[in-house]
Amino acid sequence: MTVSRLLLVRHGESEGNLAASRAERASSRTIDLDIRDADVALSPTGEEQARALRTWWEAAGPIDEYWVSPYLRARQTLALAVDDAELSTRTRVDERLRDRELGILDLLTSLGVREFHPEEAARRRHLGKYYHRPPGGESWADVALRLRSFLGENLDRPADTVMIVAHDAVVMLILAVLLPLDETELLAFAAENTVRNASVTELERGEAGWELTTFSSVGHLAAEGADITVHSGEDDGPQR
Repeated sequence: MTVSRLLLVRHGESEGNLAASRAERASSRTIDLDIRDADVALSPTGEEQARALRTWWEAAGPIDEYWVSPYLRARQTLALAVDDAELSTRTRVDERLRDRELGILDLLTSLGVREFHPEEAARRRHLGKYYHRPPGGESWADVALRLRSFLGENLDRPADTVMIVAHDAVVMLILAVLLPLDETELLAFAAENTVRNASVTELERGEAGWELTTFSSVGHLAAEGADITVHSGEDDGPQR
């Protein structure tokens, strides 16, 4: 038996999501957040979304393993959505599932990037979203590379259904690796589709390869009366 069903979950709304949105609305250059990315917690809305995710989890059928980003907001989402007894022996935390690193652009809004690092804004326009790597950070291609490594090691494990709790960029780039999507196809898809907080995206593996069966579903949030939040990753600002 190998993995044939992947359930990709983005973490609930985080305090970083809120800080970034406030900064963009206020036309600020910087994002007011004084903790490192790995320690950004869920917002109260994010906690509510994660608890609503339990409704989906209870109806999802048997899940053999849980793979999660080491970042706090992802681990909190998993802990609120799934029974402790399930997680105690079936969870693996892996740093390759962490969010994209932004290097010198961290904690800057799109306006801040243009003002403080105009050369990087110009490089991004020239290289495009997929290949632009901020100094000290990662491009989407870099994230795809570490995800290829992780999936290559784990997709042949003796588990049929796996739930991954991570970040919007990770969900998008797992799709790119497994479907697969080239740069043009991925960017076109990302321009039209957003991975919403506490959403579920599902992939199934058949004889012809992986197929996307559900993308960014939030029906469980609506059913439980939880807010549906977007916090798009289209700009290079941190999505946390």
